[in-house]
Amino acid sequence: MKIATFNINGVKARINALTDWLDDANPDVAILQEIKSIDENFPREILEDKGYNVETHGQKGFNGVAILSKLPLEDVTRGLPGAAGAGREGVDDEEARYIEATVVGDVAIRICGLYLPNGNPAPGPKYDYKLRWMERLYNRAQELMAAETPALMAGDYNIIPQAEDAARPDTWRDDALFRLESREAFRQIVNLGFTEAFRARESGAGHYSFWDYQAGAWEKNNGIRIDHFLLTPQCADLLNNCWIESEVRGKEKPSDHVPVWVDLAA
Repeated sequence: MKIATFNINGVKARINALTDWLDDANPDVAILQEIKSIDENFPREILEDKGYNVETHGQKGFNGVAILSKLPLEDVTRGLPGAAGAGREGVDDEEARYIEATVVGDVAIRICGLYLPNGNPAPGPKYDYKLRWMERLYNRAQELMAAETPALMAGDYNIIPQAEDAARPDTWRDDALFRLESREAFRQIVNLGFTEAFRARESGAGHYSFWDYQAGAWEKNNGIRIDHFLLTPQCADLLNNCWIESEVRGKEKPSDHVPVWVDLAA
């Protein structure tokens, strides 16, 4: 089972780029972020005609996540459980940033698609929201680990885990994506027992999944790695490979992100 996570940065603006990529790459499952569309306006039929089951959790003009799957999708849930504010339990966030479904192949895989808040400017209310959201993600991650079944959390984490994940780490020191609190919160989730799939297969610097549209970042390879797969131990046992499809960034009207892939024996 080949699964890709891809921040498409506006499904309507990049529908041709998306469909061309789907035709060329042919993922079994595509986890999308920043669809920037309400569910009713998502171009469902175009993707269904290509053989995909489509589930979305959308929002007008901002955020929004989706799962496209050539395999059956079951037990779909929308929204990250927990409170939008500290101390308020059971209140779902108004921002559409999280979707889950079980993909049924030879092995059933629980897919958690996420678009973690950016958090800038930091410090400030947006950064506080990012850290609260990560606390809620930690709680959900604990539940996934306790279930002891194959599951993965994938998407745009808006986290640069280590200095080697940025071409110019010094320029990100005070950014919400690289602040120590952000990286510590990410590491706490990983330390529950998750495998960070890309680093399980690749080491060293020079591997990026995002290049800004400004200042010739793509041409200068001034990138960062912020799109990640975290696998439960039962899912990590199925991992064949993980890679970044960086060449997509050089195509016509690209997203500022590129797809990241896992190949699972499932």
